[in-house]
Amino acid sequence: MLPEVEKALRLEELSWKTIANLQENGPRMLLLPTGATEQHGPHLPINTDTVIADQVVAYASAQTGIPMLPAMPYTVSAGHTTKWPGTFSLSHQTFIASVRELVSWAVATGWEKLFIINSHFGNDASLRVAVDQLRLEFLGKLQIGVRNSFSLTPDILSYFLCDGDDIHANQAETDLMLYLAPDTVRMDLVEDDPDRTDGTVFSYPVAQTSLNGITGKPSAGTVERGQSLFREMGEALAALCRKALTEMPPLSEEHWNGLSPAPLGKH
Repeated sequence: MLPEVEKALRLEELSWKTIANLQENGPRMLLLPTGATEQHGPHLPINTDTVIADQVVAYASAQTGIPMLPAMPYTVSAGHTTKWPGTFSLSHQTFIASVRELVSWAVATGWEKLFIINSHFGNDASLRVAVDQLRLEFLGKLQIGVRNSFSLTPDILSYFLCDGDDIHANQAETDLMLYLAPDTVRMDLVEDDPDRTDGTVFSYPVAQTSLNGITGKPSAGTVERGQSLFREMGEALAALCRKALTEMPPLSEEHWNGLSPAPLGKH
């Protein structure tokens, strides 16, 4: 286990009595990492996004004492198509419903804040829909938000995009995995592949843009850069979490209390 995450507060390792004590004596806030199970080129494992999400959130949990849920490993990876083995995807609708049902249980069991941290770009649209629905469904009962781990700060995003705008299994992800899970990385099999989406009008699945499931220059990845990038991401997320612990709606309750839940239909 990496020293940065040793003190992470993983909810799945606690009994219900310990969890009840946490709720009684601390902020009722949860962190939810979302990753993916999908091909990551010839050199990275299919759990890459899940490992990154889990470890970045664990870093923030260790720094703040906010408990974290287990990372969601099966999400929206349909854009990778079936060209390469190793991709297992939910539909957009199923993933949105899964997040909504999970969060419903969190609210029903006493949690009041939930912060989703996502490490797979293909989840972004679905998670924003889920958050939009949940913030209205549980108005006044739950504060909820989502951030992508690869864009926590402008500098982090700039580095992730240093070898292409439509990146996948690129230098930044390879850096991180060389530090977080080096035994699962096969640098002897690494292949670069350029971003072919510059100037395009339409959106294309990976099979139409990449020869090997990669977009970027993973051959430039290093463990040293992975360590520094991981700590930069962890510190940025920890800072957001500390802010979230005390954040309240910009307008006081008198302006919105008593509103009926939005008629969004069943999950």
